[in-house]
Amino acid sequence: MNKTVNELQNQFRQLRLAETAEEPPRLLREAEKASWTYLEFLEAITRYELVKREAKSLEKRMKWARFPFVKSLEEFELEGQNVLTARQLNQLRELNWLEQQYNLILLGPPGIGKTFIAVGLGLEAVQRGFHVYFVTMGELIQLLKTEEYLNKSKAQLKRLRSADLVIVDDLMYMAMDQREANLFFHLINHLYERSSIVLTSNKSPDEWGNLIGDQGITTAILDRLLHRVEVIYGKEDEESHRMKNRKSIFLAKV
Repeated sequence: MNKTVNELQNQFRQLRLAETAEEPPRLLREAEKASWTYLEFLEAITRYELVKREAKSLEKRMKWARFPFVKSLEEFELEGQNVLTARQLNQLRELNWLEQQYNLILLGPPGIGKTFIAVGLGLEAVQRGFHVYFVTMGELIQLLKTEEYLNKSKAQLKRLRSADLVIVDDLMYMAMDQREANLFFHLINHLYERSSIVLTSNKSPDEWGNLIGDQGITTAILDRLLHRVEVIYGKEDEESHRMKNRKSIFLAKV
Protein backbone atom coordinates (compact mmCIF):
# COMPACT_ATOMS: atom_id res chain seq x y z
CA MET A 1 0.00 0.00 0.00
CA ASN A 2 2.73 2.47 1.04
CA LYS A 3 4.74 1.63 -2.07
CA THR A 4 1.70 2.32 -4.24
CA VAL A 5 1.07 5.64 -2.50
CA ASN A 6 4.72 6.63 -2.92
CA GLU A 7 4.57 5.76 -6.61
CA LEU A 8 1.41 7.86 -6.94
CA GLN A 9 3.12 10.79 -5.25
CA ASN A 10 6.10 10.52 -7.61
CA GLN A 11 3.73 10.47 -10.57
CA PHE A 12 2.07 13.65 -9.31
CA ARG A 13 5.51 15.29 -9.12
CA GLN A 14 6.33 14.20 -12.67
CA LEU A 15 3.08 15.87 -13.76
CA ARG A 16 4.22 19.03 -11.91
CA LEU A 17 1.45 18.72 -9.34
CA ALA A 18 3.87 19.40 -6.50
CA GLU A 19 1.26 20.51 -3.96
CA THR A 20 -1.01 17.54 -4.60
CA ALA A 21 1.94 15.15 -4.39
CA GLU A 22 2.13 15.72 -0.64
CA GLU A 23 -1.57 15.05 0.00
CA PRO A 24 -2.52 11.46 -1.01
CA PRO A 25 -1.82 9.95 2.45
CA ARG A 26 -4.06 12.49 4.18
CA LEU A 27 -6.76 12.37 1.52
CA LEU A 28 -6.76 8.58 1.51
CA ARG A 29 -7.30 8.55 5.27
CA GLU A 30 -10.20 10.99 4.91
CA ALA A 31 -11.64 8.97 2.03
CA GLU A 32 -11.59 5.75 4.06
CA LYS A 33 -13.05 7.46 7.11
CA ALA A 34 -15.88 9.14 5.18
CA SER A 35 -16.37 6.34 2.63
CA TRP A 36 -15.82 8.65 -0.35
CA THR A 37 -16.67 7.45 -3.81
CA TYR A 38 -13.96 7.44 -6.49
CA LEU A 39 -15.47 10.59 -7.93
CA GLU A 40 -15.45 12.34 -4.56
CA PHE A 41 -11.79 11.39 -4.06
CA LEU A 42 -10.79 12.72 -7.48
CA GLU A 43 -12.76 15.91 -6.85
CA ALA A 44 -10.95 16.43 -3.53
CA ILE A 45 -7.55 16.03 -5.18
CA THR A 46 -8.27 18.39 -8.07
CA ARG A 47 -9.91 20.97 -5.78
CA TYR A 48 -6.88 20.94 -3.49
CA GLU A 49 -4.50 21.50 -6.42
CA LEU A 50 -6.59 24.37 -7.80
CA VAL A 51 -6.81 26.10 -4.41
CA LYS A 52 -3.06 25.82 -3.90
CA ARG A 53 -2.31 27.06 -7.40
CA GLU A 54 -4.54 30.11 -6.93
CA ALA A 55 -2.89 30.88 -3.60
CA LYS A 56 0.55 30.72 -5.22
CA SER A 57 -0.63 32.81 -8.15
CA LEU A 58 -2.05 35.44 -5.78
CA GLU A 59 1.21 35.52 -3.83
CA LYS A 60 3.15 35.99 -7.07
CA ARG A 61 0.86 38.79 -8.29
CA MET A 62 1.18 40.54 -4.92
CA LYS A 63 4.97 40.33 -5.08
CA TRP A 64 5.08 41.69 -8.62
CA ALA A 65 2.68 44.53 -7.80
CA ARG A 66 5.26 46.10 -5.43
CA PHE A 67 2.68 47.93 -3.32
CA PRO A 68 4.27 50.34 -0.80
CA PHE A 69 1.75 49.17 1.81
CA VAL A 70 -1.21 46.80 2.01
CA LYS A 71 -4.42 48.46 3.09
CA SER A 72 -7.87 47.47 1.93
CA LEU A 73 -10.41 50.03 0.81
CA GLU A 74 -12.49 48.72 3.70
CA GLU A 75 -10.09 50.72 5.87
CA PHE A 76 -10.54 53.96 3.92
CA GLU A 77 -12.53 56.42 6.00
CA LEU A 78 -15.18 58.00 3.82
CA GLU A 79 -16.31 60.39 6.54
CA GLY A 80 -14.43 63.65 6.67
CA GLN A 81 -12.92 63.39 3.18
CA ASN A 82 -14.07 64.90 -0.10
CA VAL A 83 -12.31 62.80 -2.71
CA LEU A 84 -15.02 60.18 -3.33
CA THR A 85 -18.56 59.47 -2.24
CA ALA A 86 -19.45 55.99 -1.01
CA ARG A 87 -21.32 55.36 -4.26
CA GLN A 88 -18.36 56.42 -6.40
CA LEU A 89 -15.96 54.27 -4.40
CA ASN A 90 -18.22 51.22 -4.69
CA GLN A 91 -18.51 51.78 -8.43
CA LEU A 92 -14.74 51.92 -8.80
CA ARG A 93 -14.40 48.73 -6.76
CA GLU A 94 -16.50 46.87 -9.30
CA LEU A 95 -13.49 47.29 -11.66
CA ASN A 96 -15.62 47.70 -14.77
CA TRP A 97 -13.33 50.59 -15.74
CA LEU A 98 -10.35 48.22 -15.63
CA GLU A 99 -12.05 45.60 -17.74
CA GLN A 100 -12.84 48.33 -20.29
CA GLN A 101 -9.27 49.74 -20.10
CA TYR A 102 -10.24 53.13 -18.73
CA ASN A 103 -7.67 55.27 -16.90
CA LEU A 104 -8.11 57.01 -13.55
CA ILE A 105 -6.45 60.27 -12.55
CA LEU A 106 -6.60 61.16 -8.86
CA LEU A 107 -5.79 64.84 -8.33
CA GLY A 108 -5.45 66.94 -5.21
CA PRO A 109 -3.06 68.17 -2.53
CA PRO A 110 -0.87 65.79 -0.52
CA GLY A 111 -2.42 63.77 2.28
CA ILE A 112 -6.01 63.44 1.07
CA GLY A 113 -5.82 59.69 0.36
CA LYS A 114 -4.98 59.51 -3.35
CA THR A 115 -2.31 56.84 -2.92
CA PHE A 116 -4.50 54.95 -0.43
CA ILE A 117 -7.29 54.74 -3.00
CA ALA A 118 -4.91 53.78 -5.83
CA VAL A 119 -3.31 50.99 -3.80
CA GLY A 120 -6.69 49.80 -2.53
CA LEU A 121 -8.01 49.49 -6.07
CA GLY A 122 -4.80 47.74 -7.08
CA LEU A 123 -5.21 45.22 -4.27
CA GLU A 124 -8.75 44.41 -5.35
CA ALA A 125 -7.55 44.01 -8.94
CA VAL A 126 -4.83 41.57 -7.82
CA GLN A 127 -7.38 39.56 -5.86
CA ARG A 128 -9.58 39.39 -8.95
CA GLY A 129 -6.74 37.89 -11.00
CA PHE A 130 -5.37 41.02 -12.71
CA HIS A 131 -1.66 41.79 -12.93
CA VAL A 132 -0.82 45.14 -11.30
CA TYR A 133 2.38 47.18 -11.12
CA PHE A 134 2.89 50.08 -8.70
CA VAL A 135 5.67 52.62 -9.18
CA THR A 136 6.38 56.18 -8.10
CA MET A 137 7.16 58.73 -10.80
CA GLY A 138 10.74 59.08 -9.55
CA GLU A 139 11.30 55.30 -9.65
CA LEU A 140 9.71 55.07 -13.09
CA ILE A 141 11.98 57.69 -14.63
CA GLN A 142 15.02 55.97 -13.11
CA LEU A 143 13.90 52.60 -14.54
CA LEU A 144 13.37 54.09 -18.00
CA LYS A 145 16.76 55.81 -18.00
CA THR A 146 18.65 52.67 -16.96
CA GLU A 147 16.74 50.06 -18.98
CA GLU A 148 19.41 49.82 -21.67
CA TYR A 149 22.21 48.71 -19.35
CA LEU A 150 20.62 47.36 -16.14
CA ASN A 151 19.01 43.94 -16.25
CA LYS A 152 17.01 44.73 -13.12
CA SER A 153 15.43 47.77 -14.79
CA LYS A 154 14.76 45.76 -17.93
CA ALA A 155 13.01 43.02 -15.93
CA GLN A 156 10.90 45.50 -13.94
CA LEU A 157 9.79 47.37 -17.06
CA LYS A 158 8.92 44.09 -18.76
CA ARG A 159 6.52 43.35 -15.90
CA LEU A 160 5.15 46.88 -16.00
CA ARG A 161 4.48 46.77 -19.74
CA SER A 162 2.65 43.45 -19.43
CA ALA A 163 0.50 44.52 -16.45
CA ASP A 164 -3.26 44.95 -16.75
CA LEU A 165 -3.09 47.93 -14.40
CA VAL A 166 -0.18 50.33 -13.93
CA ILE A 167 -0.27 52.72 -10.95
CA VAL A 168 2.04 55.74 -11.18
CA ASP A 169 2.19 57.65 -7.90
CA ASP A 170 3.21 61.32 -7.56
CA LEU A 171 3.05 62.04 -11.28
CA MET A 172 4.66 65.33 -12.33
CA TYR A 173 6.08 66.09 -8.90
CA MET A 174 9.25 67.36 -10.62
CA ALA A 175 10.28 68.70 -14.01
CA MET A 176 11.57 66.37 -16.76
CA ASP A 177 14.36 66.93 -19.21
CA GLN A 178 13.90 66.19 -22.93
CA ARG A 179 15.14 62.59 -22.73
CA GLU A 180 12.97 61.78 -19.71
CA ALA A 181 9.91 63.26 -21.41
CA ASN A 182 10.54 61.18 -24.55
CA LEU A 183 10.98 57.97 -22.53
CA PHE A 184 7.80 58.66 -20.58
CA PHE A 185 5.84 59.33 -23.77
CA HIS A 186 6.98 56.06 -25.36
CA LEU A 187 5.87 54.16 -22.25
CA ILE A 188 2.43 55.80 -22.24
CA ASN A 189 2.17 55.14 -25.97
CA HIS A 190 2.94 51.45 -25.38
CA LEU A 191 0.36 51.15 -22.60
CA TYR A 192 -2.30 53.03 -24.57
CA GLU A 193 -5.35 50.76 -25.01
CA ARG A 194 -3.34 47.78 -23.70
CA SER A 195 -3.52 48.53 -19.98
CA SER A 196 -5.37 50.76 -17.57
CA ILE A 197 -3.35 53.44 -15.79
CA VAL A 198 -4.05 55.01 -12.42
CA LEU A 199 -2.20 58.27 -11.83
CA THR A 200 -1.98 60.31 -8.65
CA SER A 201 -0.77 63.90 -8.80
CA ASN A 202 -0.99 67.20 -6.98
CA LYS A 203 -0.70 68.98 -10.33
CA SER A 204 -3.64 69.26 -12.74
CA PRO A 205 -3.10 68.23 -16.39
CA ASP A 206 -3.02 71.86 -17.54
CA GLU A 207 0.13 72.30 -15.43
CA TRP A 208 1.94 69.25 -16.81
CA GLY A 209 3.24 71.12 -19.86
CA ASN A 210 5.38 73.34 -17.63
CA LEU A 211 7.01 70.27 -16.08
CA ILE A 212 7.43 68.26 -19.29
CA GLY A 213 8.79 71.27 -21.12
CA ASP A 214 7.82 70.15 -24.62
CA GLN A 215 4.28 71.12 -25.59
CA GLY A 216 4.15 68.58 -28.42
CA ILE A 217 5.06 65.67 -26.12
CA THR A 218 2.68 66.96 -23.46
CA THR A 219 -0.19 67.02 -25.95
CA ALA A 220 0.63 63.52 -27.18
CA ILE A 221 0.74 62.16 -23.62
CA LEU A 222 -2.52 63.84 -22.66
CA ASP A 223 -4.26 62.62 -25.83
CA ARG A 224 -3.55 59.03 -24.82
CA LEU A 225 -4.20 59.40 -21.11
CA LEU A 226 -7.41 61.39 -21.45
CA HIS A 227 -8.99 59.41 -24.31
CA ARG A 228 -10.77 57.07 -21.87
CA VAL A 229 -10.44 58.47 -18.39
CA GLU A 230 -12.18 59.36 -15.16
CA VAL A 231 -10.61 62.38 -13.45
CA ILE A 232 -11.26 62.61 -9.71
CA TYR A 233 -10.53 65.88 -7.94
CA GLY A 234 -9.88 65.87 -4.23
CA LYS A 235 -10.12 69.19 -2.42
CA GLU A 236 -8.01 70.22 0.51
CA ASP A 237 -9.77 69.72 3.81
CA GLU A 238 -9.06 71.23 7.19
CA GLU A 239 -6.86 68.27 8.00
CA SER A 240 -5.29 65.75 5.62
CA HIS A 241 -6.05 62.02 5.68
CA ARG A 242 -2.55 61.36 7.05
CA MET A 243 -2.97 63.87 9.85
CA LYS A 244 -6.35 62.48 10.85
CA ASN A 245 -4.91 58.98 11.06
CA ARG A 246 -1.49 59.82 12.41
CA LYS A 247 0.11 57.91 15.26
CA SER A 248 1.69 59.82 18.11
CA ILE A 249 4.70 58.96 20.25
CA PHE A 250 2.94 60.65 23.20
CA LEU A 251 0.34 58.90 25.27
CA ALA A 252 -3.16 60.29 25.04
CA LYS A 253 -4.13 62.48 27.94
CA VAL A 254 -6.44 60.81 30.43
